Amino acid sequence: MMIRQTPVTCTGHSRPVVDLAFSDITEDGSYYLISASKDGKPQLREGGTGDWLGTFEGHKGAIWSVDISYDGSRAATGAADFTAGFWNADTGTCLASLEHKHIVKSVSISQDAKLLMTGTAKSQVRVFDTRETKQAAEEYTAHNGHVKGATFLANNNFFVSVGDDQHLKMWDRRMNKELRVVRMSQTINGMQLKEDVVTISHGSTVALYDITTFELLRSHTLPCIVNSASLHCDKQHYVCGGDDFKVYKVAIETGQIMESYKKHFGSIHCVAYSPDGEVYATGSEDGTIRLWQDVVGHTYGLWQRPEMMPCSPNNHELHMN
Repeated sequence: MMIRQTPVTCTGHSRPVVDLAFSDITEDGSYYLISASKDGKPQLREGGTGDWLGTFEGHKGAIWSVDISYDGSRAATGAADFTAGFWNADTGTCLASLEHKHIVKSVSISQDAKLLMTGTAKSQVRVFDTRETKQAAEEYTAHNGHVKGATFLANNNFFVSVGDDQHLKMWDRRMNKELRVVRMSQTINGMQLKEDVVTISHGSTVALYDITTFELLRSHTLPCIVNSASLHCDKQHYVCGGDDFKVYKVAIETGQIMESYKKHFGSIHCVAYSPDGEVYATGSEDGTIRLWQDVVGHTYGLWQRPEMMPCSPNNHELHMN
């Protein structure tokens, strides 16, 4: 019997969802999902089920970027109110509000949660020590225009960034200098790092680069403008979404579209894989987050056993408030 993809729909945001991030798997086997929305209220959820856990209160403008530490204990938010927030994710307490001269478009927490990186709408990348946040420890003029994303590599000595100037760059923090640069052929919409592979969505293209050499590994053209792409942990496929409201699952080796689904009622702004690769999340212009099974029919989270989910016109989506 054919099994239908039945996403979990997470409501709660009143405006478009523009960024998502998962924690790693914690000691008790759970993991978390944090979301950014133009409603100014970043939310924390249980990653496998979409259950709402809390809202981080305090920003006075749209949230453009979020991140959560590997262990799920710390969160970061970047906002239109010219601040970045650093939060205790367990209690919702704001540990630091970091003032900037421009809109904060990107945030990234280091693996040990001792560093926070921000990128602004006016070319600046800043690095803060989360234990002493009065002023930035480092500052880089990274791009011409908006910084679209900036994230630490595993050992924190290096980071990569992308910007409005269509450049992907690698930086050495020890020497405070740019090491490598690649220019994309179209406007960069998003970047995600998975171990040694960086996935870039630019125009209608998804490109995968080796992070150590900046060698182009694969490049695929999709049927629409792609806003975000996320690589599966087995590095055999990725998911992406964009302006045609669809989410696509694509084989790395061939570029073949393996699956595609249209459940959102607006452009997909962000996609992200869970740390175990069982689930991917999408955030949309329609203000919802949807959780999808990577392998349809697996018994996982809120999804029931396959025999309990017949493919029929009456098979509705699962909704979470």
